[in-house]
Amino acid sequence: MTATMRMADTTDRAHDVSFNFIPRAYRPAKPRSIGLTEIRAPHYFAYGPRHMQDVFDVAGQWVDGIKWAGGSFSLMPQEQIKKINDIAHDNGAYVSSGGWIETVLRFGEDAVDKYLEEAKEVGFDTIEISTGFIAIPTSGLLRLVERVKEAGLKAKPELGIQIGSGGDSAESELAAEDKKDVGDLIERAKATLDAGADIVMIESEGITENVSEWNTSAAAEIINGVGLENVMFEASDPLVFEWYLKNYGNEVNLFVDHSQILQLEGMRQNIWGNKGSWGRIINPHFG
Repeated sequence: MTATMRMADTTDRAHDVSFNFIPRAYRPAKPRSIGLTEIRAPHYFAYGPRHMQDVFDVAGQWVDGIKWAGGSFSLMPQEQIKKINDIAHDNGAYVSSGGWIETVLRFGEDAVDKYLEEAKEVGFDTIEISTGFIAIPTSGLLRLVERVKEAGLKAKPELGIQIGSGGDSAESELAAEDKKDVGDLIERAKATLDAGADIVMIESEGITENVSEWNTSAAAEIINGVGLENVMFEASDPLVFEWYLKNYGNEVNLFVDHSQILQLEGMRQNIWGNKGSWGRIINPHFG
């Protein structure tokens, strides 16, 4: 059996795909620990359980988790949140809160505990601990990680190098703010992982979003300093996720919009791409 045939056979066993005689770059079946794809739940585009079910029916084997961004769940009935989260769980995907804890912290410790309690009730598995809008010392960040873990939830700190990141700020607004040191981000990420964080989300602002020029050296330093398997990058722009795949292969963890699942997975599996990535994404599997 040739290497090409072996690669196709491996894909056939792992996934339910049509045209499976066409070889693809290797992708493990779910649950995956590498090459994760997290998608945006209702936020920029308001949709409900029927649409979410369609998404999983079509592309669920490529979705590892969903993320409720910007506290959008706080504007919806609990019943709808639970239905969407149940669909994710039924399809082997986790549910993340997104970075709303920045808002909750303004109202004290009791609000944080109530937030974690209700998050479990509606089916969240992971609490994202975002720090883009607030100045919090590493010790406080670690206490939040511990609080989340004590509540029986997974902790996902979100770190970045751009002050004011995480919202819909314009490039000019962010340019007027300071940037954080990449080395400090790396040390904070390591500390949170040591404290029990499951993975670290990296904000795109200051690296590939709302910047006049991409800061690719920051991404490289983060990957080399923290480890590819320990970080997830925001990449809801095809040129951005193509860059990560070209430079780090299809095992990089990425967060994208739900509308981009198949485009991203096509690049991950080397069945399609742009001029710069077409035919270049290779991941051999010897089984």
